[in-house]
Amino acid sequence: MKCRVLLSVFASALVLCLCGARAAQAQEQQTLLPDAPKAQPGIIVGTVTDVNNDTVVGATVVLVGPVSKSQRTVMSNDNGFFQFTNVEPGTSFHVTVTAQGFADWTSPEIVLKPGQYAILTGSKLRIAEARITINVSPQSTEEIATEQVKIEEQQRIFGIIPNFYVVYDQNAAPLTAKLKFELATKVLIDPVTILGVAAVSGINQAADIPNYGQGAQGYGKRFGAAYATGATDIMIGGAILPSLLHQDPRYFYQGTGTHRSRAWHAISSTFICRGDDGQREPNYSTIGGDLASAGIATAYYPPSDRGAGRVLQNVFINTGERSLANLAQEFVLRRLTSKTKGQK
Repeated sequence: MKCRVLLSVFASALVLCLCGARAAQAQEQQTLLPDAPKAQPGIIVGTVTDVNNDTVVGATVVLVGPVSKSQRTVMSNDNGFFQFTNVEPGTSFHVTVTAQGFADWTSPEIVLKPGQYAILTGSKLRIAEARITINVSPQSTEEIATEQVKIEEQQRIFGIIPNFYVVYDQNAAPLTAKLKFELATKVLIDPVTILGVAAVSGINQAADIPNYGQGAQGYGKRFGAAYATGATDIMIGGAILPSLLHQDPRYFYQGTGTHRSRAWHAISSTFICRGDDGQREPNYSTIGGDLASAGIATAYYPPSDRGAGRVLQNVFINTGERSLANLAQEFVLRRLTSKTKGQK
């Protein structure tokens, strides 16, 4: 009996020792197994451009994840380039881009694979809709137009050259006759306008056109003729005829659409204008101003520079220059024109 008990105790102890050894061996093998490899993070890069494919510098680019703490922000560099590194794979992200003067842009959902290098496309920023901030309390149409003209009279290319006859609000109020004369006078007496006439007169002096001769007397005649021609053109085509015919002498910036539609809008604005009632109609004011100005100029041009042929030549030159100026307004000068406090 005693031996049987001893054998039973010995067997139990042996079993316990074997189980302990196996557990220790299993634990040792588990510690020797390497950890599962972590998924390699990805990279998101892109370039911020506008609809004309020009790069946008200093845009704010935000990587937005499922939780607020995963949000990251960078700025586009001098080439419009941005980059996000160490992006967690398998997680849903969005990229948002904001820049002053442009409408915000948000990407579709982005989910990276491990180690993926993703190039984000489609981040083209459109120009934000121009708005004029006016405190309406309520105001009449004339009061609104007066406020808008005050804003337009502050528009200058490079902050220097007058750019008063351009409207960036498609819903601008029609001008009264008083405002049309005020806008024309503002351009004529601006110091930069006078300096421009002086520069053109110097070029004409060097080319000996019109045939006024040389010296101070010739330069004075050229300056007077150039200023008188410009004054009659802008007063007749920009104030007198628009008031009589109820037409708007300003250029209405389009800013959106295809390049072709914008180019057509710019060129056609030489021949088609907006009436005070908002309808499009033949631009009798501008064309009539060019004809009248060229005709009046024959009264003070020397005999060698007169005649019907010279009048038509000057009209065609003015028409071509105006079309080119409108194209520049549509595609170039908007970015170079200083914004005023009343514009966004």
